[in-house]
Amino acid sequence: MELGSNSDNSKSTFCLVDEDHTLANSIRFTLNQDPRVTFCGYSIPHPSFSRVNIRVQTTGDSASEVLKDGCLELMLMCKHIRSSFDDALTEFKSSKTN
Repeated sequence: MELGSNSDNSKSTFCLVDEDHTLANSIRFTLNQDPRVTFCGYSIPHPSFSRVNIRVQTTGDSASEVLKDGCLELMLMCKHIRSSFDDALTEFKSSKTN
């Protein structure tokens, strides 16, 4: 669900259902590294609801496209971390057998 002005697509608030600080803070961090982003922050409206609101403001690009790019970048980072972990684990196990 997207909330925001229909006249300016560079500023939007996105609501992520069934998410919490884990994903929201990761996306916020990733988006704040993007030079197209002028502001990115998130809030959890109420602890009883499993919902996160993410506000994205850009230099002019579509906020939804920038959010999508940020999610893809986060996914690539997670894949890299997983791959590095798996490699280190394999190396550790092989050093224990020698």
